[in-house]
Amino acid sequence: MPSEPPLDVTALLERHARADPEARQQLFAALYDDLRAVARRVFRGDEATLQPTALVHEAWMRFVGGQAKPADRQAFLALAAHVMRHVLVDHARARSAVKRGGGARPVTLDVGQIGARAEVDPADLGECLDKLAGLNERHARVVELRVLAGMTIAETAAELGVGHSTVESDWAMARAWLRTELAPD
Repeated sequence: MPSEPPLDVTALLERHARADPEARQQLFAALYDDLRAVARRVFRGDEATLQPTALVHEAWMRFVGGQAKPADRQAFLALAAHVMRHVLVDHARARSAVKRGGGARPVTLDVGQIGARAEVDPADLGECLDKLAGLNERHARVVELRVLAGMTIAETAAELGVGHSTVESDWAMARAWLRTELAPD
Protein backbone atom coordinates (compact mmCIF):
# COMPACT_ATOMS: atom_id res chain seq x y z
CA MET A 1 0.00 0.00 0.00
CA PRO A 2 1.60 3.30 -1.07
CA SER A 3 2.12 5.92 1.59
CA GLU A 4 0.21 9.17 1.43
CA PRO A 5 2.02 12.10 -0.19
CA PRO A 6 3.40 14.63 2.29
CA LEU A 7 1.13 17.53 3.11
CA ASP A 8 1.91 20.86 1.48
CA VAL A 9 3.01 22.91 4.48
CA THR A 10 2.86 26.20 2.58
CA ALA A 11 -0.78 25.58 1.65
CA LEU A 12 -1.58 24.55 5.23
CA LEU A 13 0.06 27.72 6.57
CA GLU A 14 -2.05 29.79 4.18
CA ARG A 15 -5.22 27.98 5.31
CA HIS A 16 -4.21 28.42 8.96
CA ALA A 17 -3.73 32.15 8.36
CA ARG A 18 -7.36 32.22 7.16
CA ALA A 19 -8.40 30.59 10.50
CA ASP A 20 -9.18 27.15 9.05
CA PRO A 21 -9.34 24.89 12.17
CA GLU A 22 -8.77 21.72 10.15
CA ALA A 23 -5.58 23.22 8.70
CA ARG A 24 -4.28 23.84 12.24
CA GLN A 25 -4.55 20.13 13.09
CA GLN A 26 -3.01 19.03 9.79
CA LEU A 27 -0.23 21.58 10.14
CA PHE A 28 0.65 20.37 13.62
CA ALA A 29 0.75 16.76 12.39
CA ALA A 30 2.87 17.71 9.36
CA LEU A 31 5.38 19.71 11.40
CA TYR A 32 5.50 17.75 14.65
CA ASP A 33 8.66 15.79 13.83
CA ASP A 34 10.40 18.97 12.66
CA LEU A 35 9.37 20.76 15.86
CA ARG A 36 10.70 17.90 17.98
CA ALA A 37 14.00 18.08 16.09
CA VAL A 38 14.28 21.81 16.87
CA ALA A 39 13.45 21.12 20.53
CA ARG A 40 16.11 18.37 20.71
CA ARG A 41 18.71 20.78 19.29
CA VAL A 42 18.04 23.15 22.16
CA PHE A 43 18.91 20.53 24.76
CA ARG A 44 19.82 16.89 25.14
CA GLY A 45 18.58 14.13 27.46
CA ASP A 46 17.07 14.75 30.86
CA GLU A 47 19.27 17.75 31.64
CA ALA A 48 16.60 20.07 30.31
CA THR A 49 14.19 22.16 32.30
CA LEU A 50 11.42 21.05 29.95
CA GLN A 51 11.11 17.86 27.96
CA PRO A 52 11.03 18.26 24.16
CA THR A 53 7.35 17.31 23.97
CA ALA A 54 6.36 19.96 26.51
CA LEU A 55 8.51 22.54 24.72
CA VAL A 56 6.92 21.68 21.35
CA HIS A 57 3.40 21.97 22.75
CA GLU A 58 4.09 25.25 24.56
CA ALA A 59 5.70 26.74 21.45
CA TRP A 60 2.76 25.51 19.33
CA MET A 61 0.25 27.16 21.66
CA ARG A 62 2.16 30.44 21.43
CA PHE A 63 2.21 30.17 17.63
CA VAL A 64 -1.52 29.45 17.45
CA GLY A 65 -2.30 32.35 19.79
CA GLY A 66 0.09 34.74 18.07
CA GLN A 67 -0.10 36.96 15.05
CA ALA A 68 2.84 35.51 13.08
CA LYS A 69 2.03 34.11 9.66
CA PRO A 70 5.10 32.31 8.30
CA ALA A 71 5.04 31.70 4.56
CA ASP A 72 6.61 28.24 4.37
CA ARG A 73 8.15 25.36 6.35
CA GLN A 74 11.55 27.06 6.69
CA ALA A 75 10.04 30.32 7.93
CA PHE A 76 7.86 28.38 10.36
CA LEU A 77 10.85 26.48 11.76
CA ALA A 78 12.77 29.74 12.15
CA LEU A 79 9.84 31.15 14.09
CA ALA A 80 9.59 27.93 16.14
CA ALA A 81 13.26 28.15 17.14
CA HIS A 82 12.75 31.75 18.25
CA VAL A 83 9.60 30.90 20.21
CA MET A 84 11.17 27.83 21.83
CA ARG A 85 14.12 29.91 23.01
CA HIS A 86 11.70 32.30 24.70
CA VAL A 87 9.68 29.44 26.20
CA LEU A 88 12.85 27.99 27.76
CA VAL A 89 13.94 31.37 29.08
CA ASP A 90 10.49 32.08 30.53
CA HIS A 91 10.39 28.64 32.14
CA ALA A 92 13.88 29.02 33.64
CA ARG A 93 13.07 32.46 35.00
CA ALA A 94 9.83 31.22 36.56
CA ARG A 95 11.64 28.34 38.25
CA SER A 96 14.38 30.56 39.62
CA ALA A 97 11.82 33.11 40.81
CA VAL A 98 10.25 30.52 43.10
CA LYS A 99 13.49 30.34 44.99
CA ARG A 100 16.75 32.01 44.06
CA GLY A 101 18.69 29.39 42.21
CA GLY A 102 15.31 27.60 41.95
CA GLY A 103 16.87 24.35 40.81
CA ALA A 104 16.77 25.28 37.14
CA ARG A 105 19.06 22.91 35.30
CA PRO A 106 21.20 24.03 32.39
CA VAL A 107 20.24 23.28 28.80
CA THR A 108 22.83 21.29 26.92
CA LEU A 109 23.39 23.00 23.63
CA ASP A 110 24.96 21.41 20.62
CA VAL A 111 27.47 24.23 20.43
CA GLY A 112 30.52 22.42 19.15
CA GLN A 113 30.40 24.85 16.26
CA ILE A 114 30.54 27.78 18.67
CA GLY A 115 33.34 26.44 20.83
CA ALA A 116 31.66 27.49 24.08
CA ARG A 117 30.82 25.34 27.07
CA ALA A 118 28.09 22.85 26.31
CA GLU A 119 25.84 23.52 29.29
CA VAL A 120 24.21 26.92 29.54
CA ASP A 121 21.48 28.10 31.89
CA PRO A 122 18.42 28.85 29.72
CA ALA A 123 17.99 32.29 31.28
CA ASP A 124 21.67 33.06 30.64
CA LEU A 125 21.34 31.92 27.04
CA GLY A 126 18.25 34.08 26.58
CA GLU A 127 19.96 37.10 28.09
CA CYS A 128 23.04 36.45 25.99
CA LEU A 129 21.05 36.29 22.75
CA ASP A 130 19.02 39.35 23.77
CA LYS A 131 22.27 41.20 24.42
CA LEU A 132 23.63 40.09 21.04
CA ALA A 133 20.38 41.22 19.39
CA GLY A 134 20.88 44.63 20.99
CA LEU A 135 24.31 44.81 19.39
CA ASN A 136 23.37 43.21 16.08
CA GLU A 137 19.92 41.73 15.49
CA ARG A 138 21.00 39.77 12.43
CA HIS A 139 23.85 38.09 14.32
CA ALA A 140 21.37 36.91 16.97
CA ARG A 141 19.00 35.61 14.26
CA VAL A 142 21.89 33.76 12.61
CA VAL A 143 22.64 32.02 15.93
CA GLU A 144 18.97 31.10 16.42
CA LEU A 145 18.65 29.75 12.90
CA ARG A 146 21.96 27.88 12.86
CA VAL A 147 22.00 26.49 16.41
CA LEU A 148 18.34 26.19 17.40
CA ALA A 149 16.59 25.68 14.06
CA GLY A 150 19.52 23.66 12.69
CA MET A 151 19.59 25.49 9.39
CA THR A 152 22.53 25.39 7.01
CA ILE A 153 24.36 28.52 5.89
CA ALA A 154 22.35 28.47 2.65
CA GLU A 155 19.00 28.04 4.45
CA THR A 156 19.89 30.80 6.90
CA ALA A 157 20.82 33.12 4.03
CA ALA A 158 17.51 32.41 2.30
CA GLU A 159 15.51 32.95 5.50
CA LEU A 160 17.24 36.26 6.23
CA GLY A 161 17.28 37.41 2.61
CA VAL A 162 21.04 37.97 2.58
CA GLY A 163 23.96 36.41 0.76
CA HIS A 164 25.83 33.26 1.68
CA SER A 165 29.03 35.19 2.47
CA THR A 166 27.09 37.61 4.71
CA VAL A 167 25.81 34.71 6.81
CA GLU A 168 29.28 33.18 7.00
CA SER A 169 30.70 36.50 8.20
CA ASP A 170 27.84 37.05 10.69
CA TRP A 171 28.22 33.47 11.94
CA ALA A 172 31.96 33.92 12.52
CA MET A 173 31.41 37.17 14.40
CA ALA A 174 28.53 35.73 16.47
CA ARG A 175 30.56 32.62 17.38
CA ALA A 176 33.48 34.73 18.55
CA TRP A 177 31.18 36.95 20.61
CA LEU A 178 29.37 33.93 22.12
CA ARG A 179 32.66 32.21 23.03
CA THR A 180 33.53 35.28 25.08
CA GLU A 181 30.09 35.71 26.65
CA LEU A 182 29.56 32.03 27.48
CA ALA A 183 33.08 31.39 28.73
CA PRO A 184 33.11 30.04 32.27
CA ASP A 185 34.07 32.64 34.85
